[in-house]
Amino acid sequence: MSRIGSMMSVGKQSLANSQAALQTTSHNVANVNTEGYSRQCVEQKAAEPLGDTRIRIGQGAKVSHVSRVADTFLNKQIQEENSKLGTANGRQGALVRVEQVYNESINKGLNRFLSNFFNAFREFSNNPESQATRALVKENSRQLTEDFHRIHNQLNAIQSDVDMQIKAKVSQINGYAQEIASLNDKVQLVEYQGVTANDERDRRELVLKKLGELVNIRYGEGEGGKIAVTVGNTGVLVSGNEYGQLFTQATPADGDKREGNVDVLFRNNERGSQFTITHELKGGEIGGALDIRDKTINEMHQKIDHIAYTVASTVNQIHEGGYDRYNNTEQSFFIPLTEEFNSAAHIGIHENILKDPGLIASALRPDSPGDNRIANAIANLQEQPLLNNGKSTIDDFFNGMVGEFAVVTKRNEMDLEHQKNIVGQLNNIRESVSGVSLDEETTDMVKFQKAFDASARIIKVADEMFDTVLNLKRL
Repeated sequence: MSRIGSMMSVGKQSLANSQAALQTTSHNVANVNTEGYSRQCVEQKAAEPLGDTRIRIGQGAKVSHVSRVADTFLNKQIQEENSKLGTANGRQGALVRVEQVYNESINKGLNRFLSNFFNAFREFSNNPESQATRALVKENSRQLTEDFHRIHNQLNAIQSDVDMQIKAKVSQINGYAQEIASLNDKVQLVEYQGVTANDERDRRELVLKKLGELVNIRYGEGEGGKIAVTVGNTGVLVSGNEYGQLFTQATPADGDKREGNVDVLFRNNERGSQFTITHELKGGEIGGALDIRDKTINEMHQKIDHIAYTVASTVNQIHEGGYDRYNNTEQSFFIPLTEEFNSAAHIGIHENILKDPGLIASALRPDSPGDNRIANAIANLQEQPLLNNGKSTIDDFFNGMVGEFAVVTKRNEMDLEHQKNIVGQLNNIRESVSGVSLDEETTDMVKFQKAFDASARIIKVADEMFDTVLNLKRL
C-alpha cells in the first residue's frame, strides 16, 4: 500500500512539474515581443530516493528553480556599445542643424555675401563719383553684416536647443535612477527567499541599457543582488535602494562653455551638496550633445568671429585713411570692434555711413573725386592672406572652415552607421541566446503536455492498483 501511495505522490509531483513547465512556456510566449525579456526555463532534478542500502526506490523529480537564459558578458557589451551609439546619435542631431547654417543651397550664404561686398567696392572703384555705386556698397555691406548676425544667432539657437535636450534627458536619467533603486529592492526581496528574480533582473538590465544610451555610466553588482551605478566618474547615481539626482542650471562661461549654457550638476540626496559633473559626461547622447555644443559649435563661433573681426578692422584701417566726397577723413566704415569675441554679433555699418553713403571714402588724397585707390585697396583685401596668422585669404579660410566641418559630419555619420551595425549584430546574438523562439516554445509546450498526460496516467494506474488491493478483501 505504501508503494502505491508513493506512486501517487510521484505522479502528483510530476503533474506539478509539468504545470510549472507549461506555465513558464506560456510566460515566454506572452513576452515574445517584450523588450529586454530573457527566455526562462524550468530546471528539474531527481528527488531523493527512499529505501535501505540494498534497494532504493526513486521518488520522481522536483523543480529546483526557474532560470533565465542570459549572458552577463554579452549584456554588458551591448550596454557599452549602446552608449557609443548614443554618443554618435547625440552628436548627429546637432551636426545636422549646424550643417544647415552653412548650406548655401538653402541660404545665399556668407561666402556669396563676402564676394558681393568686395565686388561692390570694385564697382565703386570703377566709378567713385557715382552715388549709385556708393548705395550699392552700403546695401551689400548691410547684407554682409546681417548674414554674420544670422550665423551667430543660429549657432546660439542650436546651443540653446541642445540645452533643452539635455534638460529633458536629465529628467529621463533621474526617472531611470529611481526605477533601478526600486528594482534593487525587489531583486533583494525575491532572492532573499532563495529564488532568482528573473523578470526584475530583465527589467533592470533594460533600464541600465537605456540609461547608458543617455550618459556614460559604470555599474557593478554587490551583495543581495543590488547594483551601484556611477554617472561620469564621481556621481554615485544609485546605491542599493538610494538614488541621487542630476539637474541642470544656466551658469557663467567656463572654459569651452559659453555664457548662459547649462551645466549638469549632481546631488546624492536632497540635503547633500551639489557639484558640477558636466566635464565628466563624455558618452551617451548627453556626452555627444555637450561635445558639439562646447567644442564644435564654439569653434565655428570663434572662426566666424575671426572673419568678422578681421574684415571690420582691416576695412576700417584702410577706410579711415581715405577721403569721402566731402573731403572728410578718419571715418570708420564699420562700427569699431574692440575684441574678436562675438564680433559676428556686433559687426555693423557705422551709423554715419548708414545716414549718408557719401561718407564712404574712395580717394587717397583730398579734392580728388576720381581717385579710387582706397576703394581698390579695400576690394583687394579679398585676395590677401589676412587670416590664420597671414596664411589664408578670407575665401580660403571660410571654405576651409566649412570643409573641416563637412569632414566632422561625415566621420560622425560613418561612426553612427558603424555603431548601428555593431549594436544590431550584438542584439541578434542576444536574441539567439536569450530570445524567445515561438517554434521552440510550441515544441516544448507539446512535450510538457505529453508529460502532463503521462503523469496523470501514473495517478490513474496507482488508483486502479489501490482499488484492486481493496477488492481483494471482498473476495
